[in-house]
Parts: sequence; structure tokens; C-alpha cells
Amino acid sequence: MSDAPKTVPPAARPAAALAEPTQRVRASWTAGVVGVNWGINTVFFAPINVLIGLQATAIDAPNKEAILSLVTAFGAFVSLVANPLSGALSDRTTSRFGRRRPWVLGGALVVVVALLIMSGATTVAIMVAGWCLVQAGANAMYAAIYAAIPDRVPLEQRGLVGGLAAMGQTLGILTGAAVGFVIAGNVPFGYLLCAGILVLSVLVYVFRGDDPALPRDAVGRFEWRKFLAGFWISPVKYPDFGWAWLTRFLMFVGNQLTIVYLLFFLTDVIQHPDPAGGVLILTGAYAVTVVITTVIAGKWSDRAGKRRVFVAGSSAMIACAAVIMAFAPTFPAALVGAVVLGAGFGAYLAVDFALLTQVLPSSASRGKDLGVINIAASLPQVIAPTLAFLAVTYFGGYRTMFIVAAAIGLLAAVLVYRIKSVP
Repeated sequence: MSDAPKTVPPAARPAAALAEPTQRVRASWTAGVVGVNWGINTVFFAPINVLIGLQATAIDAPNKEAILSLVTAFGAFVSLVANPLSGALSDRTTSRFGRRRPWVLGGALVVVVALLIMSGATTVAIMVAGWCLVQAGANAMYAAIYAAIPDRVPLEQRGLVGGLAAMGQTLGILTGAAVGFVIAGNVPFGYLLCAGILVLSVLVYVFRGDDPALPRDAVGRFEWRKFLAGFWISPVKYPDFGWAWLTRFLMFVGNQLTIVYLLFFLTDVIQHPDPAGGVLILTGAYAVTVVITTVIAGKWSDRAGKRRVFVAGSSAMIACAAVIMAFAPTFPAALVGAVVLGAGFGAYLAVDFALLTQVLPSSASRGKDLGVINIAASLPQVIAPTLAFLAVTYFGGYRTMFIVAAAIGLLAAVLVYRIKSVP
């Protein structure tokens, strides 16, 4: 009898696309992920922070807040569907280019078309339609690129890569503010600039990304009822997933409340002489601290093997930033608030993402499960503008809005300790 080791038949081996990653990813792969995040967040935040506000003012200045809230709310409704749906479909994609890359490229093409529509929008209806299309394409990209991280990154490297991905988000936010500043009020040029940046941002990942193809025999027969039922992830069966979803939702509501009316806060409360320039300065201060804390906190969390204490601490810092904005409505105080907000949110983005990947129910449905998690980041785009509008218009103004944001952030810091499977 031979003592040679038995060879496992290929059919019995797990598909490379579904296997738990064990090898550390290359710097070029990580750079591709960072680039995609940079592009997505540029096309999110240049319009949200400046371009849509300027368009709203040009269309109907007295109702600019209501128009901004309406446009962003409709877009957020689209993202609630587009993100998990795209993630679930990417889980089943059997292209020879991999599961995630086709969705990154296809989503980018949709966004470019949508930005061209937005560049010529002169009515609220066209703004809503264009922004909804931006959200559909960008969320397809977002779902795919975030699922790629647990697909390819081993657990001991995930905090660092998550931090670098968050750094890409922050660079996108900063670039968005820069776009709003350099266009000098030329809104169509701003949208065209965003489209060009997005195209550049996806090139490294699309052409260099390591994305193993999923064999067709690894995908079961498609059934609509089973497919739709998969979007419900029971918090009773998966309680840690449920608590992770809830704390992320609360954090993003609080953060969105803090930034959604930033342009109007500088214009109407602080009365800054150059509101767009003020947005750029505050976003720059925010971005610098985010870049620093995402890398430090992600790497520190990997070494310590702990996630919850970092998430809770960063949530408390974000609440402190909102308190500063509430009780010191001056530009220097807003600058301090931006630094505190950046330090807290940078650490939060890096470590919370690593925590989320550790509570996913199945490796075969990472895209769908992270899409469901991303609803927790998208739904606040519907809720926060509405809360902000009510607070500013009917319940005490900007101070009330910032106090509510702080309270929500502190609640999230407390509830993260209900997650038991992650230290």
C-alpha cells in the first residue's frame, strides 16, 4: 500500500473565490481598493457638500434646504436597494474577470452618465433623477469593492486594509470639497471634473485587481424566492450581526447630522465670507486627522486583537465633535470640531469595518451581507436630512441638530458592547 498523500479531487476543493484568505494582499491590490474608494466618495461628497446646494440655490434660494434634503433623500432610497442587490448579484457573478471587478467597472460607467445628466440639470426633477442614478451606480461599486476585502484579505491584515480603504474615503471627501472650491460656482464643470476623477480612480483595481473567478458549478440554481429571502438576516439567529448593524446605523445618523448642512451652517450661522472655501478648510482638517487615525487605529487594532474598545472610543469622540459645533458656533471652534470629528470617524471607519467582517454569516454571501450592513450607512442619508430639516426649521435650529447628533453617537458607543463574538 502506498504512503503517498491522497490528492483531493478538484470538485471537492472549495472555490478560491470562496475560501477564507490566508495570504497577505499586495500593495498594488490595496492601492486599487483605495483608489476606488477615493473615486466613489468624490462623486458622493462634491455634490452633497457643494454642487447640489449651489444648484438648489440657483433654482429656488428660499427653499434650498428643502431641495437639498429632497434630492439626497431620494438618492438614499435608491442606495438602500442598489447596495445589497448589487452585492448579492456580485456574489453569484461567474465572469472570468472575477466576481467584483465587473460591478466596479459597470457601476463607474453608470455614474459617469449620471454625472453628465446632473451637469445640465435645471429643475428639481432632473436633479432627483440624476442623483438617483449616481447612487445606483456608485452603490454597485461600493458593494463590490467592500466585499473584495474579506474575499482577499486575511483577518490579521484586515484592520490595516480597512483603515487604508477608509483613508481612500477621506481623500474622496477632501477631493469633493476641493472640487467645490476650485470650480468658482461653475456647477457643470464640477460634475465633469467628478466624472474624470472617477474614471481615473478605478483603473488600478480594474486592470490589476486579484479577483478569482467563481466557477459556474459553485453557484446554485437561481430562485427568486430564495434570493429575496436571503436579504433578511435574523438578528435572533445572528445577534452580533444585528448589533453591528444597529450601532453602524446610529453612528452614520449622528455623523450625517453633523455634516449634512455644513455649507448652510457656514453661510447662515457663522456667516463665513467664503462658505465654499470654509467647507474646504474644515474638510481638509477633517481629512488630515482621518488619514492619520485610520492607519494608526486599524494597525493598532490588528496587533491588539481587539475591536469594540476602539469602536466605542471613536464613537464618543464623534459625539464630542457635535457638542463643540452645538455650543461654539464660530469658525475656529468649527475647525476644532472638524479635527475631533476626523480623529474619531477615521478610527471608527477602520476598526468597525474589520469588526463587521468578523460577524458575517457566510463566506459565500459576503457581498449580500455587507450590502445589508451598508443599508445602515445608506438609510441615514434618508433619515438625517429629514431630522436636520425638522431641527433647523422647527425645533431650535442648528444647536438642536448637533445635540441630537451627539446623543445618537454616545448611544452607539454603549451598544457596541452587546457584540459578544468579537473582543
